[in-house]
Amino acid sequence: MKIASVVGERPQFIKAAALSRELRKVSEEVLVHTGKLEDYERSQPFFRALDIPKPDYNLGVGPGSGSDRVSGIISRIGKVICEIDPDIVVTYGDSNSTIGGAIGSVKSGYPVAHVEAGLRSYNRNLPEETNRVVTDHVSNVLFCPTASSVDNLTREGIVRNVFLVGDVMVDALLLSSKIALERSTILDEYGLKEKDYLLVTLHRPPNVENIERLGRIVRSLVASGRQIVFPMHPRTQTVLEESGLSKTLSDSPNIRLTKPQPYMDFQRLLMGSEKVLTDSGGVQKEAYIQKVPCITLREETEWIETVNDGWNVLVGVDEKKIIDAIERFEPMGIQRARFGDGKAAIKISRVLLDGLEELLQKNPSGKPDVAFL
Repeated sequence: MKIASVVGERPQFIKAAALSRELRKVSEEVLVHTGKLEDYERSQPFFRALDIPKPDYNLGVGPGSGSDRVSGIISRIGKVICEIDPDIVVTYGDSNSTIGGAIGSVKSGYPVAHVEAGLRSYNRNLPEETNRVVTDHVSNVLFCPTASSVDNLTREGIVRNVFLVGDVMVDALLLSSKIALERSTILDEYGLKEKDYLLVTLHRPPNVENIERLGRIVRSLVASGRQIVFPMHPRTQTVLEESGLSKTLSDSPNIRLTKPQPYMDFQRLLMGSEKVLTDSGGVQKEAYIQKVPCITLREETEWIETVNDGWNVLVGVDEKKIIDAIERFEPMGIQRARFGDGKAAIKISRVLLDGLEELLQKNPSGKPDVAFL
C-alpha cells in the first residue's frame, strides 16, 4: 500500500512523526511538504529530534495570505499526488496545508483521510474553523480524537467511516516529553525554577492583529507582576514592535521576551511552568496532557474537554479575568483519558492498512458506521 502524507506546519510535523513510524513499518509512505526546501532545511533539527522522515516532495508554497497559500497548494499538489499515485492521502489538523491538500487531492481523484477530524470552536471568524469544516466534508475517512468530535460530525450528517481513535499528539508527547527532560537545558539557560514562572504564547490574528485586544493582553501581563517567559511568534513580534507594545513588555522586569523556541525546549518550558496563557488550540491540549493549568486568551475553544474537566479557563482579553486567573485559577477537576491512550497512531494505521478498500466502497445501506477503537 502507498500512502501520501501532507504536512506544512509544525503541529502537523509532530502528528506525522507519531503516525509515520507506524505506517512505514508495513507500507510505503510518501511525505509531501507544502512549503519550500529552505523551510525544511531550517526545520531539520526539529525533524531529527522527532525522527521525522525527510520530505519526498516540497511544493514550494511560500508565505502569504490564507487564500494565496491555499490556492497555491491546491494548484501544485494535484500534479504531485498524481505522480505518487497513492491509495489514500492523509491530512492533519486544521491549517492551510490541511484544506489545500484535501481539496487538491480530492479534485485529482484521490481519497483523503483526515487525522484530527470533527473539532469545532463554532467561531467562523477563525480561519482554522473553515479549514476543519471543509476538510471534514470532503474527506473519505475521518479519524476523531475525542467523543465530542464524533458528536460534532454526527450533527453535520457525517456518519460514515468515522473512527474514534484518540489523539496522535498524545502519542507524540509521550516520546517528546521524555526527550525534552533528558536533553533540554532551557530552564538553566534562563535561570528558571520549576513551577516558578508563567509561559505565554500568542499568535492568532484576532488577537495579535487587533491592537486593542493585544494591548489588553500586554497590560494584563505587565500588571500581574509574575515572572513570565514569552516566546514570540514572528507575526506577534512584528505587530508588537510596530505598535510600540514591545517596549512596554521589554521595559517590564517581570517579562522575558524570547525568540520562538525549538520544540523540545518549548515542551520543557511548558512542563516546568506553573501555568500557561495561550490562544493556541494545540498548546491548550498539550497543557492538559502535561497537567499544566491553562488560561486561554480566547472566548471559545475547540478543545472543550479541557474546560469541562476544569483544567482550562476561557478569559478572552478581559484584563480583570486574565489577572484573576493568573492569581487564583487552579484545576478543579480530575483528568480523564480524554485524548486516548497514546495508541492513536497504531489504531489509524490498522484502519488504513487492513480495511481501506472496503472503507472506500459505497455504503448501500446508508446506515451510520461510526467505530470506537
